[in-house]
Amino acid sequence: MTYVYETTDPDKPVRRFEVTQSMKDAPLRTDPASGEPVRRVISGGSGVLVPGSSAGPSVGSCGSGCGCH
Repeated sequence: MTYVYETTDPDKPVRRFEVTQSMKDAPLRTDPASGEPVRRVISGGSGVLVPGSSAGPSVGSCGSGCGCH
């Protein structure tokens, strides 16, 4: 997965960058290039939902046995 990070040093301009990591990897604490402290930026997914298609979630689409319907 590609994660977006931003620097958090209040004395410097905020800089965003992307890092490809496994979901199992711990979030970075510092920028590998500069050593500045960073935080992971939470963003929405990149999926595209097409109305009327079966690609997106719909009511009752989780299947039987899930207990939600």
